[in-house]
Amino acid sequence: MELNTIKPADGAKHAKRRVGRGIGSGLGKTAGRGHKGQKSRSGGYHKVGFEGGQMPLQRRLPKRGFKSHQLQFNAEVTLTSLEELGLAEVDMLVLKSAGLVGHMVKTVKVIKTGALTKAVKLNGIGATAGAKAAIEAVGGSIA
Repeated sequence: MELNTIKPADGAKHAKRRVGRGIGSGLGKTAGRGHKGQKSRSGGYHKVGFEGGQMPLQRRLPKRGFKSHQLQFNAEVTLTSLEELGLAEVDMLVLKSAGLVGHMVKTVKVIKTGALTKAVKLNGIGATAGAKAAIEAVGGSIA
């Protein structure tokens, strides 16, 4: 094989359709756009969702719900993940380095999902009432 003999596979390339190039091409005169009207004109079309002046669907429906931008700074950790971590003391830095919470997180809360068998001391981390009871039941503490 030589560089000057390389060519694309058969059927990989095809000629672009050249419209408005005379009667013989089959796409002369109106170039496949039909006769008159907005769609036949250059630059004449409507925006996405335009319904001819009727109130568009996205404006007819009511706005609903709210998602706080502060959510990206909050995270949850389960009792199961604390068990898998297997450390006696856990703080925010440990959770971030272990990949259990994101790097942008500012507040973490432990939730009661799963079980805990080892005592764990939490520093600067919150816990739900159920999680707190489960941690203290095995001899852990929340600071």
